[in-house]
Amino acid sequence: MNILDTIITHKKIEVAAAKNTQSIKALEESSYFSAPKISLKEYILRDDKSGIIAEFKRKSPSKGTINETALVENVTIGYNNAGVSALSVLTDTIFFGGTNEDVLTARQVNAIPILRKDFTIDEYQIIEAKSIGANAILLIAAVLTKAEIKQFTALAHSIGLEVLLEIHTTEELDKYIPEISVVGINNRNLKTFEVDFENAIRLAKSLPTNTVKIAESGISDYKNIDYLKAQGFDGFLIGENFMKKENPGLACSDFIKKINKNSHA
Repeated sequence: MNILDTIITHKKIEVAAAKNTQSIKALEESSYFSAPKISLKEYILRDDKSGIIAEFKRKSPSKGTINETALVENVTIGYNNAGVSALSVLTDTIFFGGTNEDVLTARQVNAIPILRKDFTIDEYQIIEAKSIGANAILLIAAVLTKAEIKQFTALAHSIGLEVLLEIHTTEELDKYIPEISVVGINNRNLKTFEVDFENAIRLAKSLPTNTVKIAESGISDYKNIDYLKAQGFDGFLIGENFMKKENPGLACSDFIKKINKNSHA
């Protein structure tokens, strides 16, 4: 069993337990269900933003502990002040050290879009994402059927959430549906967790031109951003590169300043 299969096995147990703890009706009573929509897509495309989705992540299966002491409010405010387009917050506990409280905390201190980063396998999690203040959810093509992607996307859109569909192989392109306008292409193989930076470039060429394309994983050099923009990418999900630093927000700020300086050189 590869790491992705292991995560999904645990996730099924977690979701079943969550359903027994808090009903969908209780989730829908959250004040965030009546909050104004904040569009991930629009923020990615804004000229006054960097296109970066900066991630808050304490650990990962491939790297182990990345930053156990970071406070979500400090890091996400730092990211926001640096000029990121959006925040990505991990909520998987066992493998990534995240919690739903992390999204709630980030939402209370930031007005930019928040992507709830988790392994979505059930409609319950979509309602849950809305209830904790997320603006977008992640759907991973590797663990879902095309029918599930259609079903989950329809539900997300009906409650004002956007969807970021993540793909990482040519085969997964077949699961793309036109209702989804934001696609993340993961440079990291989700089964081996190895990084192949050129993977995103190959796959991006097969997506419709009006798709907002996000390059994910393995971006550690500010010079990569100009290169990826030239290849048609609009956004860039970066987490580990910032989180491994003592002050992730400052690291993000320095990174964006170097991008801006490089683009004006």
